[in-house]
Amino acid sequence: MNSTTNNNKLRPPLGGQGGFVSVIGAGTMGNGIAHVFAQAGFLVNLVDVNPAQLEKAIATIGKNLDRQVAKATISEEQKKAALANITTVSDITTGVENAQLVIEAATENTELKLKIFKQIDEAAPAGCILATNTSSISITKIAAVTKRPELVIGMHFMNPVPVMKLVEVINGYATKKEVTDSIVELSKQLGKIPCVVNDYPGFIANRILMPMINEAIYSLYESVAGVEEIDTVMKLGMAHPMGPLQLADFIGLDVCLSILKVLQDGFGNPKYAPCPLLVNMVMAGKLGVKSGEGFYVYTAGSKELVVSTSFK
Repeated sequence: MNSTTNNNKLRPPLGGQGGFVSVIGAGTMGNGIAHVFAQAGFLVNLVDVNPAQLEKAIATIGKNLDRQVAKATISEEQKKAALANITTVSDITTGVENAQLVIEAATENTELKLKIFKQIDEAAPAGCILATNTSSISITKIAAVTKRPELVIGMHFMNPVPVMKLVEVINGYATKKEVTDSIVELSKQLGKIPCVVNDYPGFIANRILMPMINEAIYSLYESVAGVEEIDTVMKLGMAHPMGPLQLADFIGLDVCLSILKVLQDGFGNPKYAPCPLLVNMVMAGKLGVKSGEGFYVYTAGSKELVVSTSFK
């Protein structure tokens, strides 16, 4: 059904058994989102234009479910049922044509997300909610490229999705209360804790987190303290489970840079300007865990934190 008609009415409520969800993007966040929906009994189309990425995503989901089986949090039968609930699709139009909810989880790039939302708006059924997992980009801006802005909402999961409880639910300027209520209840069905916020740059999570990470990088850049010292102060003094520099590596330094630019552009305030050290590291390809080196060096199979030689 084309989305250009009668799209002001929601499709039937999503139930915990058999509700149809499409997830766009099979990267770290996309496969995690597909995992939790499938485990909760939803039928999931995991959509990515790259077949190799889809294979990798299913393998990752399988490994993460195996960990849950090993910890006795789910049974082998529940693992098999969850995997059976996921279908991989390489075409967006096919992937969303029967969806009650579409969640976009592509790279944190504004132009890419706008392009995807134009596509899914044309292909998704009337009344289908269109959600984005963006961590900073304006929901209102994304909604404006669709013909159903009242059905567009932010559904920001935290990484790793199967573990982290929070879902930041972000209302765009036109988002209907009915849509917000539906996403809040849906988050609870997944065993998550939803927090509803409004649409301003960075929302709440990254408006607070990214300036802290940026300040930690500035402290290193200005030789106030070393990598280990900065992280140790925050872990032991502030009871953070992970220091800000290690967390930046985990998030991805390129992602941190992108979010800081969104904050800087959105507020026009120089306090959000990314530290030159962060900019240089991203240009040099030192992106953190994903590239094998950031503020720390990461070796496959090792959990030891080793500070990069660049900061010794």
